Amino acid sequence: MFETHLDATYAWFGLALVSVAAIGAVAGLPTAPPPDADGAAHTIGSVAESEYVATAEHGLAADRMRLTPRTIELAGDGSARSTVRGMAITPVSPDGSGGDPRLRRVLNGVPARTVFEDPDAFADAAARARAGDHRWRTAPQRLTVRQVRYGGHRVTLVG
Repeated sequence: MFETHLDATYAWFGLALVSVAAIGAVAGLPTAPPPDADGAAHTIGSVAESEYVATAEHGLAADRMRLTPRTIELAGDGSARSTVRGMAITPVSPDGSGGDPRLRRVLNGVPARTVFEDPDAFADAAARARAGDHRWRTAPQRLTVRQVRYGGHRVTLVG
């Protein structure tokens, strides 16, 4: 009546191993969905393709961000990458470092004509930013997109 069957011991041991493996698998799952790179790319593309000068903001739920003239990559709980439609964008670093800090001022709403001495200086700064260092940076809470026209130049700033 109080005997231990050898088969029951192995069954309990196997059940314990399966339980530990299941808990490990569940603990390894991400706790949140990956960042919404497609939504950010749609916001950027909408402003870039607009006929009119426009500004938009898009909330980000990511820890890191990388902008290139054609893509946006977000990383946090998972990672996501999306291609931006329309013309090439001009990435602006969050703190103005690694690029021309005057572009950050224009992105924040200061008219380009008050920041740059002429339209060609503005276009040159934008071209340097597009060709510059596109490394991972800390993602802001909100992504700002602004299409600017100065002289004959049309530039979409993103930062």
